[in-house]
Amino acid sequence: MNSVVIYKSRYGSTQKYAQWIAEELCCDIFDAKNVSASNLAKYDTIIYGGGLYGEVICGAGLITKNIEMLKDKKIAVFSTGITPLNCREYYDRMVIEKNFKNGLPENVKVFNFLGKMVLNELSFPHKTAIKALKKFMSSKENPSDMEKLLIELCDADGDFTDKNAIWDLVEYAKAT
Repeated sequence: MNSVVIYKSRYGSTQKYAQWIAEELCCDIFDAKNVSASNLAKYDTIIYGGGLYGEVICGAGLITKNIEMLKDKKIAVFSTGITPLNCREYYDRMVIEKNFKNGLPENVKVFNFLGKMVLNELSFPHKTAIKALKKFMSSKENPSDMEKLLIELCDADGDFTDKNAIWDLVEYAKAT
């Protein structure tokens, strides 16, 4: 098995998962800024990870824009975010729709992991966006359950990463 893990991490949780996965698979690992699509040709299994921002996986264009070139590869894409696991069904569908506009190819499987949101580590634009989202959602007269969840998530503060979450992805990558 010739595998690679590529990641784009803004606050560190995606990098942490990428390192855990690469350790378990004993494979190469690269920051996405050091990889081009042509670098992926020599790998049979490609694992890409990025943070989740508004249901968009950061940097996933490396995979989605080159999906035709990668059609003979086994691909796992993972995101890191703070959406609770018990709300994932709806959210996972949204993530796939926003990142794979033509549907999820047969050779791609998507995984989602809990990341971290440490409020005092966030960039000014992210802090501003979170405050605006909370204010907007809180002003709704009858917020939906998903809107209530978003309001709650605006106050999340902590590192929710969990190494045990990687095992389904690792098993997927190892399967022939």
